[in-house]
Amino acid sequence: MPVYDNLIEALKDLKARGVITDFNLAFDAIKCTHTGHSLSPAEFEIVEHYRFEENTNPSDSSVIYAIKSKEGNMKGVLINAYGTYSDAMDDEMIQKLSVHG
Repeated sequence: MPVYDNLIEALKDLKARGVITDFNLAFDAIKCTHTGHSLSPAEFEIVEHYRFEENTNPSDSSVIYAIKSKEGNMKGVLINAYGTYSDAMDDEMIQKLSVHG
């Protein structure tokens, strides 16, 4: 996997490699911001992930996930804060993301 110095660098490279869909985290799924299409944890694979920790403020830490739908028709990114600002998730989603986080 490539090594990135920051989140912006990772996003630019992933987009250049065709990982273009923007996903948002919902409680029990990830949702495409443009189409509204949702994928449950069983419907997607995490193919890459990168953790970024802010040296000046540890609460500004995040993980970027490169995600591919199991059908192969969607490739995108999910950015999630961890620690104090992490989002509420159901158990299946927590398990899916924690394996790679």
